[in-house]
Amino acid sequence: MGFFDKLKKINIFASFGSELTDDFYDELEESLILADTGMDTTLELVEELRRRVREEHIKTVEEARECMCRVIADAMTVGEPTLNLSTKPAVVLFIGVNGVGKTTTIGKIGHQLKSERKKVLLCAADTFRAAAAEQLTIWAERSGVEIIKQHEGADPAAVVFDAASAAKARKADVVLIDTAGRLHNKQNLMNELNKISRVIDRELPDCARETLLVLDATTGQNGLIQAKQFKEAAGITGIVLTKLDGTAKGGIAIAIAKELGVPVKYAGVGEGIDDLKPFDAAEFAQALI
Repeated sequence: MGFFDKLKKINIFASFGSELTDDFYDELEESLILADTGMDTTLELVEELRRRVREEHIKTVEEARECMCRVIADAMTVGEPTLNLSTKPAVVLFIGVNGVGKTTTIGKIGHQLKSERKKVLLCAADTFRAAAAEQLTIWAERSGVEIIKQHEGADPAAVVFDAASAAKARKADVVLIDTAGRLHNKQNLMNELNKISRVIDRELPDCARETLLVLDATTGQNGLIQAKQFKEAAGITGIVLTKLDGTAKGGIAIAIAKELGVPVKYAGVGEGIDDLKPFDAAEFAQALI
């Protein structure tokens, strides 16, 4: 079973006839829009398919289906798909609104990196949400990695400072930083994120650094709006898309990559510790189509 087989199937090509008529393209547009690909992205994808059908002399719906998979995979191939962990330590900062699965995501990625024999340090810089540090501690214990935390209500930048110091002293390979769920329009929280960034710049000035926005796939087009605003406010290097198994609207992944030029780096299709994996655009396109 492929990783994306847990996607709720929308069977985009299931009801189509065998002829590549205008009706075929109209139905394809409708199916992609229903899958939350978004109007602009859908029109661009279908136009690109039409172009390739002409150039490659494609005659059958099955050939068009395979071509559409390539069109989608190409559209999603933006930026660097893997984490940049080229320095020791490297830093990965996780941001996003409440309830998208940030802490769980960090725990799962920490577990994967540990299984790759990396020395991982978790940083509990979400000091606002009750029990956030405790939740991250449970993941640290499950994964056998270390964690830096302070008391609830502590200054998040101070926790990041402690983590940076510990990472240098303990020769950690990577620091994964949890942050408080924040709305893009809450200026004080965005200021706090800037403060955290300044601490990282000062304490680990040459480190490889990622800022991953964690999004809930079930929020659909609202997730695209969030991604646009976070990109403008905080700068992001990649997306983690969670709960893809809970929606038939996986097209949002295409819209984010194509409209923002930001790669989806991880995707989650379940609650299990192994249900979050590095994103594969070709495999995702095959499962969606």
